[in-house]
Amino acid sequence: MSPPQPSPQSLPSAFASAGVLCLLIMLVHIAISGGRVAVTLTALKLGRSTLEVGILIAVFALLPMLCSVKAGRLIDVIGPFKPMRASAIMVIVGALVPFAWQSLPSLMIAAVLIGSGHMIFQIAVQRQMGQSTGEERLRNFSWLSLAMATSGLVGPLIAGISIDYLGHRSVFALLALSPILCFMGVMRMKRYLVNSHVKLPATQVKRSVTDLFASKELRRVFIANMLLSSAWDTHGFVVPIFGVSAGLSATTIGLILASFACATIVIRIVLPWIQRHIRPWQLIHAALVAAGINFLLYPFLSQVWILMSMSFVLGLALGSTQPGILALLQQYAPPGRAGEAFGLRMALINGCQVTLPLAFGALGTVMGGVMPLFWITATALGAGRWFTRDAELPNSSTTGPRPPPPPTPN
Repeated sequence: MSPPQPSPQSLPSAFASAGVLCLLIMLVHIAISGGRVAVTLTALKLGRSTLEVGILIAVFALLPMLCSVKAGRLIDVIGPFKPMRASAIMVIVGALVPFAWQSLPSLMIAAVLIGSGHMIFQIAVQRQMGQSTGEERLRNFSWLSLAMATSGLVGPLIAGISIDYLGHRSVFALLALSPILCFMGVMRMKRYLVNSHVKLPATQVKRSVTDLFASKELRRVFIANMLLSSAWDTHGFVVPIFGVSAGLSATTIGLILASFACATIVIRIVLPWIQRHIRPWQLIHAALVAAGINFLLYPFLSQVWILMSMSFVLGLALGSTQPGILALLQQYAPPGRAGEAFGLRMALINGCQVTLPLAFGALGTVMGGVMPLFWITATALGAGRWFTRDAELPNSSTTGPRPPPPPTPN
């Protein structure tokens, strides 16, 4: 007998590939990477204090912190299409609210909707990209990280230049265009996203999130990723405030942030070659040390080209780790719980994004500057390097499952 042929409804759409998913996440990420800069500079233009700016940036991560794990579980159960469609709509609405209404409440609404929509979309795409195995999985996550690095470059540039030349209101209308295109792409991918989902038994999606922390490998990955991502977001938070206090224009601040994003693109282009020679934990530990030194020196510098160079070096360090971290999470996650693991990762990251801007905003107001904030971040990165010092094992690999233990002699 001839082998059975797949039914027509199971065939994927022609508009379906890892490259298309990367393009869609880029469009959403442009809205949040540019939105953070636009919200920060708009709030400062409205005369808001450093503490209020810190609250605004924290709001971007508040609901994601509370709902990431549940979102991951939901995506595990119902599949990626409906969550991706809903999240694109949320980002569109969030970007348009400050365009229609310039005030602190409108900026908070924008932060809630854009932050939550981006969180849901990112978990869904990460889960979808991680369904492959071995080298293909690592390649997919490298593409995904490169795509987000590219959008991290484009977003702040769009925000900074648009504010200088179009104004604080029009920048939000411009940022809304990318999620609108993303929504159109999601609708084109509906057939593929629906048919690619494999439903799991209910018993596999109702376990406690503490089960994920029980794994020593996952716990180390969560800690390292939380610190590196916090350093990434801290840089995006303190640089606009530092730049305004130094009298830099919005375009110059955008260029400094864009040099960071440009470095993440450069490092991720060559990362596949690097990963063939260096283990993931070696990259993670090197990034912790390099980023810590960078934050230690940053506030002593003032010339724009030096700040751009420091930002570029920091981007090289922090941008080198995400593909390996995502692949490690996918590798060590229990069967059928990859979305939940990615959701927990997002919850931990967003928990820092909530607490750090609030704490840093309060400290900046009390201390009258952001210099101590750089040093606090450097200390945390050094502590993270010490805490994960025993994680670099010979079998730390992202190209497949861990090898089985040797057989016990009779």
